[in-house]
Amino acid sequence: MKKLIQNLGNGKTEIIDVPKPNLGDNDVLIKTTHSLISLGTERMLVDFAKSNIISKAMKQPEKVKMVLDKIKSDGLMNTLGVVFNKLDEPISLGYCNAGIVDQVGKKVNEFSVGDRVVSNGEHSEFVRINKNLVAKIPNDVKSEDAVFTVIGSIALQGIRLCKPTFGETIVVYGLGLIGLITVQLLKANGCNVIGVDIDEDKCKLANQFGITSLNPKFDDIESAIYDINKNDADGVIITASTNSNELISQSANICRKRGRIILVGVIGLDINRADFYEKEISFQVSCSYGPGRYDSNYEEKSNDYPIGFVRWTEKRNFECILESISKKSLEFEKLKPKIKQFEECDTVYDDITKSKSIATILRYKDKVSNVKTVKLKERKLQSRGCSLGIIGSGNFTKSTILPELQKTKAQFMGISSFDGLSSTLLGKKYNFSYSTSDYLKIINDEKINTVLITTRHNTHAKIIQEALKKNKNIFVEKPLAISKKDIDEIISTYNAFPKSSLMVGFNRRFSPHATKIRHYTKNISDINIVATMNAGFIEKDHWVQDMEIGGGRIIGEACHFIDLCVYLTGSKVSHICMNSMGTNNLNTDNASILLKFENGANASLNYFANGAKSYSKERVEVYFNNSTIILDNFINTKGYNIPGFKNYKSSIDKGHKEQFKLYIDSINNNSGSIIGFEEIINVSQASIAATESLKHKSWQKVV
Repeated sequence: MKKLIQNLGNGKTEIIDVPKPNLGDNDVLIKTTHSLISLGTERMLVDFAKSNIISKAMKQPEKVKMVLDKIKSDGLMNTLGVVFNKLDEPISLGYCNAGIVDQVGKKVNEFSVGDRVVSNGEHSEFVRINKNLVAKIPNDVKSEDAVFTVIGSIALQGIRLCKPTFGETIVVYGLGLIGLITVQLLKANGCNVIGVDIDEDKCKLANQFGITSLNPKFDDIESAIYDINKNDADGVIITASTNSNELISQSANICRKRGRIILVGVIGLDINRADFYEKEISFQVSCSYGPGRYDSNYEEKSNDYPIGFVRWTEKRNFECILESISKKSLEFEKLKPKIKQFEECDTVYDDITKSKSIATILRYKDKVSNVKTVKLKERKLQSRGCSLGIIGSGNFTKSTILPELQKTKAQFMGISSFDGLSSTLLGKKYNFSYSTSDYLKIINDEKINTVLITTRHNTHAKIIQEALKKNKNIFVEKPLAISKKDIDEIISTYNAFPKSSLMVGFNRRFSPHATKIRHYTKNISDINIVATMNAGFIEKDHWVQDMEIGGGRIIGEACHFIDLCVYLTGSKVSHICMNSMGTNNLNTDNASILLKFENGANASLNYFANGAKSYSKERVEVYFNNSTIILDNFINTKGYNIPGFKNYKSSIDKGHKEQFKLYIDSINNNSGSIIGFEEIINVSQASIAATESLKHKSWQKVV
């Protein structure tokens, strides 16, 4: 299928071929018939992408601070790599979609194949959308009108926050597409509406909807509104886009005492307190389509808000707009949107900064490609060696795994992702043979002997077992699995298919800093280790924090350091106990973990998310034989009271390069696993036992 993307670095837009997206249990797959380009709204994104890096930084000062913090903790070169990788990451464009249901997930009962629907899907021949962001189109509504639903919901949400009552006067600043829809909805609500815009053509267009419009170029806005209304306005809804602070000040000046100002657009917000203080004016920013937006429980897990507590959600706003179109309360013919074929959409975006059109509707062909695999490059497979397929193409695959694998002798065959887009982009960049949205294509590909898994943590166990049954060499990014049951099933499957091999990406042990320490601790059992991970804050709604998806940060991330301690002590973990900060602590990312090893060694791991970003992220102290070695952030390793020890310094080296070199060499030479299976299982069981110890408030036996 074809999809429109934009490069964030240079602003270039292009249509590319990608696999048809996969479908989750709560998803709806839509074959697009129409999509909408809102020139005013999307122009901001295009302008940002086309601006230089200095302009981008000035527009996002909060991101600059994050970059500076990262430089302090990770170093300049590593940080620049992350920034430029991000800018090189194309994004999908568009959020107003209408089409026909092509397929529904197992848990979707509200829709059937063949239904006409709207969604916030992008400009693409097929879109995969959670059911909470899809609404049926009434029979009497044309798809050309229905495609305005999502952007209409943005306008509607602004009105809901303004809470206008019948007969009130509301001023709408900005008469672009959202502004003109806002005007119509306010009129339908029985309000007196005054529109303001500096574009005279938009003012004339707004007049056709029966409102009074003003142009600051010709009118004194404050006195004109008072003359028209015989009073100050009851409320202001701002749908304009400007960097100026003048608009917010003027909005306050035209409001009556205790008036309301709602910001839907993007403006300068250097607010003069006196403007708001004397009149006790309220100000609120409207968030997109309505309640549910950016809430993963609503948009990903399909948990709806009870109507008795949240009357208008995103989806209910969609349905309300569709009903308004059906009742002719909203009309779009007067807007005279341009009609283009989807194949022309990249040219529309190229000219978007010059366009005077309010909106452009894209039409899609009836017959489109719906294959789940796209061929990228002809590759002649060598008879021996590692032929690699990658399942998962997220940020870590892009920023770390593929750059390191490219330095090895691995042969890149297939790469997959759930939506097919990220795998296609990476597949092209690294010369893979094909991209697919069906990971089973990689597992069943007889030309692939090695499968690398970098998907979300809850999928690891299932994919590992499927690959084991096909006798593949398997490399899975940590963790191995997120439950004891999953680990037990992996052990059983591994034992049943002995021709397979299994490796987990515990890369820290392969760092030259770690190998240097191990040289001095080898054959010594009386070892104490204190390791601190200054992991940094991650929002609680991030998927890693979800115990059912990510397993939490201890299982998902701290397992790295449990493995490092196993490596440095040369022994498996026998018992483990964890204590966490706070009261609701089962899913914690602030904890201290005690480990007891079979050989008598001891370790204390601190995993903290509440430390300073400017402080080192990882620190390891090793005490043995009246000696001490300190590893600081995998940059500096210093020894104390160790004859002949030379301090070691490098750029940050967490072992990824050496790990992949050794792993690919082991496949090419058939030399066996670079981490023993028993150690992998021990570390994985210990990580899960740590969280279990919180439940039982006691030491947990691991082996």
